[in-house]
Amino acid sequence: MSDANEAHLLIVDDDERIRGLLQKFLIRNGFWVTAARDAVHARRILSGLEFDLIVLDVMMPGEDGISLTRSLRETITTPILLLTAKGETEDRIAGLEAGADDYLAKPFEPKELLLRINAILRRIPAAIDAQNGPKIITLGALRYDVSRAELARGDAPIRLTATESALMKIFTANMGEALSRGQLVEDLGRDKGQAQERAVDVQITRLRRKIEADPKQPRYLQTVRGAGYMLGSD
Repeated sequence: MSDANEAHLLIVDDDERIRGLLQKFLIRNGFWVTAARDAVHARRILSGLEFDLIVLDVMMPGEDGISLTRSLRETITTPILLLTAKGETEDRIAGLEAGADDYLAKPFEPKELLLRINAILRRIPAAIDAQNGPKIITLGALRYDVSRAELARGDAPIRLTATESALMKIFTANMGEALSRGQLVEDLGRDKGQAQERAVDVQITRLRRKIEADPKQPRYLQTVRGAGYMLGSD
């Protein structure tokens, strides 16, 4: 896991003033920062560099942030924080469904952005103590290596976003135990509230698509009525 003194961030925003302010602020707080003016520019940078986190504006000319997020998720698992217009709930849900890890509504205080970035970086799975539970969990044709935080079908790895990996870490540490939405929000290091609980629902839906043969009738990542979500294995 990276810390603020090592993490390299990519800022993608078409507003030159905001881009410059964010870059200066984050550099002052110990990050390495690269900036891109639009999706085309971001793709060019990403073709040659790897980042610890991408801060991405939703509203951009040309390809918007949600479309870029969806496209990036086909090839990379780098955490993505979306900057959305204030009150645009649909954009936030669409962004999470596309694979974003979190969102922040504009306008925002720079310190709040810093808190969100650090929270996401903390969620990136580190090595897990295998003594706390089984090292390999079988989910039908899938195998999840707890110590490596890796999901695979046979020899083929299945990419998980930082938030999906964090959820798997939480669930595997509490196998067979129902966890409430509120508990998951807290364990993910997010602010409490219905909006974040709804965001967890979206992430659960995405995770089910990766681990369930039929996501609409989940066998492993189950909904426990009145209690929350529970992960079980074969």
